[in-house]
Amino acid sequence: MRTAYSVETVRTAERELMARLPDGALMQRAAAGLAAACADLLGRVYGRRVVLLVGSGDNGGDALYAGARLARRGAGVAAVLLSPDRTHPGGLAALRRAGGTVTGPGGSAEDLVARADLVVDGIVGIGGKGGLRPDAEALAEAARVSRAAVVAVDLPSGVEADTGEVHGAAVRADLTVTFGTHKPGLLIDPAREYAGTVRLVDIGLELPPEAELEALQHGDVARLLPRPAAESDKYRRGVVGIAAGSARYPGAAVLAVSGALRGGAGAVRYVGPAGDTVIARFPETLVSDQGPHEAGRVQAWVVGPGAGDDAATVAEVVETDVPVLIDADGLRLADRDAVRARTAPTLMTPHAGEAAALLGVAREEVEGARLESVRKLALLYGATVLLKGSTTLVADAGGGAVRVNATGTPWLATAGSGDVLSGLAGSLLASGLPALDAGSAAAYLHGLAGRYAADGAPAGAHDVAAAIPEAWRDVTD
Repeated sequence: MRTAYSVETVRTAERELMARLPDGALMQRAAAGLAAACADLLGRVYGRRVVLLVGSGDNGGDALYAGARLARRGAGVAAVLLSPDRTHPGGLAALRRAGGTVTGPGGSAEDLVARADLVVDGIVGIGGKGGLRPDAEALAEAARVSRAAVVAVDLPSGVEADTGEVHGAAVRADLTVTFGTHKPGLLIDPAREYAGTVRLVDIGLELPPEAELEALQHGDVARLLPRPAAESDKYRRGVVGIAAGSARYPGAAVLAVSGALRGGAGAVRYVGPAGDTVIARFPETLVSDQGPHEAGRVQAWVVGPGAGDDAATVAEVVETDVPVLIDADGLRLADRDAVRARTAPTLMTPHAGEAAALLGVAREEVEGARLESVRKLALLYGATVLLKGSTTLVADAGGGAVRVNATGTPWLATAGSGDVLSGLAGSLLASGLPALDAGSAAAYLHGLAGRYAADGAPAGAHDVAAAIPEAWRDVTD
C-alpha cells in the first residue's frame, strides 16, 4: 500500500531524524536520490546540459547538491537563482566547487532552459502556497515548451502538497522525486497531473501508522476480495439487491446488474420496471416487480442508477437495515436526514457534478478541491463517500485515511460506466466488506477493467463489465 502524509507530519519526522544525524546528512541523502533519478532519466550524464531552477530553502539546497553530483560526472550544470540572497549556502558552494555556473532569472536564464537536456525544479518546497511568482512562472513555461525533461524536487512547484489543489501557475514535471513518503498532492488531481511519474526515495523517516491518504495496490485488494469456501452456497456468499432503472433508462438497470453479477456475491435480485430487459440479458438474475420490501432477503442494496424520479423506491431502500449504496438519481432523491439516521453502512458514489449539487457549490469547486470535498460530503451525510473521477477518492464519515485510486483510464468516462461500478461495489458490500473496503476494491477493479476493455481504444460500459473477471484474476493470481 502506498501512503501519503501531510506536510506537518513530514516536517515533524524530518526534525526528529535530523536530531539523530550529523548536520546536513539528511539533505545529502535526498540529493543522492535526486541525482540518481536524474542520471537514470538522462541515460548518459557526461556532456548533458542540466539547468537547476533554485528557490530559497532546503528544496533549492537539494537541487544544488544533486546538481553538484551531476557536474562531477561530467554534466554541464547551470543554476538559476530565484532568491540569490536566500539561496542555500552549502549547496551553492558545492555546485561551484564541482564546476557548475550560476545566473539569475531573465532572458538569458530562459535561453539556458531552452537548450537544456534536463531541468530540475527546486523552486518551492512542500510548504509552498499559491501559484508561482512571475519570474518563476516564466521559467516554468520555458521548461514546458522546451525539449528538456523536467524533474521536480519533492513536489512540482506551485501545487499544494496537502490538498492536491493548484492555484495559479505551476511546474509540469515529467518525473517527481519525492523524499520519505508521498505527499497527498502527488496522488490527487488536479496536482497529480503536474507530477508526472513519481519516484519515492527512502531517507529514513519514521512516520505514524495512520496516513492522510492510502492507495491500495494489487496485494491489498487481493486480501479484501471474497473467496467462496467449500461449504459456500449462493446465499452464504451474499445476495445483492439492485433497485435501478426506469422506463426511460432501462439500460442503467442492466449495467448495474452486470457489475453486480461479477462482484463476488452469490446472487443478484433485481427490483424495478426493467425486469424483462434485465432477465433477457442476464437470466440468472432473480427479478421482482413487488418493490424492495417484497423482493426477498438481501445483504445489501444498490439504489438509484437510472431511477428517474422514483423517490419512493429510494426512500424504501434507505429505510432498510442492510448496507446500501446510493448512486446517480438516488443521490438527488435520498433525504439527507434519512441517510444520516441509518444504522447500517451507507456508501454514496457521486461524480463531481453530483457532489457539487449535494454540497451546494459549483462543479469547478469540487474538481479543484477533491480531497476537501469528499471529506465534507462524508461528514454531511454521515456516510462513506466514493467521489468518482480521474483519481477516485473514498472517505469515511468517521475520518481516518482517505483512500485514493488511480487504476482507471480516460476511456472510462463513458455513459453507464458508473452504473457498472455501483453494481460491483454493491456486490462486495453484500459479501460482507465494510463500505470503505467495498468502495476502494470496486474502484480498483473497475479501473483495471476499464484499461483491459479499452486497450487504447474506445470501449462501452458493457465492455468494462465483461472485463471485470480479467481484472479480478490479475489481482488475485
